Amino acid sequence: MKRYFQFDKHQTNLRQESLAGLTTFLAMAYILFVNPLILADAGMDEGAVFTATALAAAVGTLIMGLVANYPIALAPGMGLNAFFAYTVVLGMGIEWQLALFGVLVSGIVFIIITLFGIREAIINAIPAELKYAAASGIGLFIAFIGLKNAGIVVPDEATAVTLGDMSQATTLLAAFGLVVTVILMVRGFKGGIFYGMVLTSVAGIIVGLIDMPSQIVGAVPSLAPTFGVAVTSLFQVEWTTALMVQLLIVVLTFLFVDFFDTAGTLYAVANQAGFVKNNKLPRAGKALLSDSSATSIGALLGTSTTTAYIESSSGVAAGGRTGFASIITALLFLVSMFFSPLLAVVTDQVTSAALIVVGVLMAASLGLIDWKKLEIAVPAFLTVVAMPLTYSIANGIALGFIFYPITMVLKGRSKEVHPIMYILFFVFIAYFAFLGE
Repeated sequence: MKRYFQFDKHQTNLRQESLAGLTTFLAMAYILFVNPLILADAGMDEGAVFTATALAAAVGTLIMGLVANYPIALAPGMGLNAFFAYTVVLGMGIEWQLALFGVLVSGIVFIIITLFGIREAIINAIPAELKYAAASGIGLFIAFIGLKNAGIVVPDEATAVTLGDMSQATTLLAAFGLVVTVILMVRGFKGGIFYGMVLTSVAGIIVGLIDMPSQIVGAVPSLAPTFGVAVTSLFQVEWTTALMVQLLIVVLTFLFVDFFDTAGTLYAVANQAGFVKNNKLPRAGKALLSDSSATSIGALLGTSTTTAYIESSSGVAAGGRTGFASIITALLFLVSMFFSPLLAVVTDQVTSAALIVVGVLMAASLGLIDWKKLEIAVPAFLTVVAMPLTYSIANGIALGFIFYPITMVLKGRSKEVHPIMYILFFVFIAYFAFLGE
């Protein structure tokens, strides 16, 4: 096992990888409850989606660990599940069964273009500065999510956002978790993020803000309501030209958002772990194939697009450097189906500190950008700032990719821009045009 996962090469060990896998799981366990609630609004069975979410995360993360040997976990993506429920099903009026078919098709297309190396070629064509900007922007984005979940940042009609009520008990609990986590991290504890979450959970239970679980073991909800519906739905719908056009738009949107969200996440986590060499991600093809396969498997099980999770950074921060951390995360997702009541202690206040601290760690990539050159600084800045302000990783990437060719051409450096970047320029222009319709 040590030889297969190359523990010595990555200067890690079984204990460190196991702790990292557990940390990643705790940081993203919220999806087990959030995803069923969102997809239930689309008319899907909440219990079945819970099981599908756990299985999709387990299988996808297992593939990532065994095939790509990366400490990166996968699960149904936030944002993509909201698009599935509120835009596709409730907005377009497409039945959730057929929407699952759209997710399945997008996964299959991803597998094909990954096998031919198209995805990897596109990622490698992206300049290092934009990759650093994407990594930093994602860091700010998840830190913003952490601050919001903690109640430290709240909505405001006059200023969009403002400081929350710091006297609220839940906000104080989150602040306690942040202080404890920072102390542990500054003191050099590799598992500081994980231990911070444990201490915050214990504190929450002691003061009565977090309920003790009502039971330890619960029955696994049946998959029957959603399993295989992505395929059987094809024979239960009356096909029309309008419906096929709508479904095509759905598939393209799933492809677009997942493509760049996954690319940004993979690069951000890999860069934090020190895997990126010469602006290229080793084993990128295998990592992308893992993601593509997980999307297809998740659709067959009964959930929206499965993608790489930025919360994997918390595991990397805890010392994860190999796919064995992903194996641990995958196993915990399987176990969670039987012990779901115990996950109730992992509240937003418990995970918020982890997200904020990981955001700090990822923002380090800002120092690698040459801010003195405006042709680099402008697209990089727009990439970074747009992610938290528009609450979308894809929007940040789109703005950066549009402005990069423009500023480089104006500076007389057009020959340094890869041809793929010019193609992506027009793709992202079309993307914003589609959003505006």
